[in-house]
Amino acid sequence: MIFLKTEDEIELMRAANQLVAKTLAEVGKHIRPGVTTKELDKVAEEYIRDNGAVPTFKDFPNPCGGSPFPASICTSVNDVVVHGVPNDTPLVDGDLVSVDCGTLLNGFNGDSCYTFCVGEVTEEVAQLLDVTKKALYEGIASAQQGKRIGDISYAVQTLCESHGYGVVREFVGHGIGHKMHEDPQVPNYGRKGNGPMIKSGLCIAIEPMITMGSPKIYMCEDNWTIKTRDGKPSAHFEHTIAVHKGKVEILSSFEDIEKAN
Repeated sequence: MIFLKTEDEIELMRAANQLVAKTLAEVGKHIRPGVTTKELDKVAEEYIRDNGAVPTFKDFPNPCGGSPFPASICTSVNDVVVHGVPNDTPLVDGDLVSVDCGTLLNGFNGDSCYTFCVGEVTEEVAQLLDVTKKALYEGIASAQQGKRIGDISYAVQTLCESHGYGVVREFVGHGIGHKMHEDPQVPNYGRKGNGPMIKSGLCIAIEPMITMGSPKIYMCEDNWTIKTRDGKPSAHFEHTIAVHKGKVEILSSFEDIEKAN
């Protein structure tokens, strides 16, 4: 069931997502060679809790029946697509790290992801990030009232595949509200005119997960970490949006992240 949000609920969603944005910006200030993703996780958890919210990912149930997620952010490095568990391995120059963050504030969830460069990356990797981020905004531009979810999916897929990149199919965007994951699913591939209709009050997280090579993936032994089969890098950008009064509003933000980086 798709839960459409009221104007007041959208404002609560905005507050939760703005906190996610500020958390990602705070984490971004600490990303450099030599820092561990466990250290980044500590920064995120302290910032979220100091601002009166709960890190949604901490102790999130494992859909595969394994242990709950042990950290407050997902830190996916290089060939890790999603759900990377923070660890004690230092980041090195040229790494990518996708930081996915969720907060629960006043009963509503925020969710956003940004892929950071660690030091200097290759031109090839920089292009992957650029195209993936552009695909996110192409998807958002397609989320117009009266269109369908498949229009978002088609926009993301068309741009990414035109550059020869892989579009991960096993993981998708989603509705969001009182729960982190609500209906509808928002795939990054699909056909125009397909799927649920986009109506006023719809709140969804759009999140292209794009690979430099093959879209084939596998799960590691921790039952969380998802990697590319060919070992090539992956990028992940995510915004939570609301369709409201005939317009699309981005509730999260990359502005503070990109000012600091």
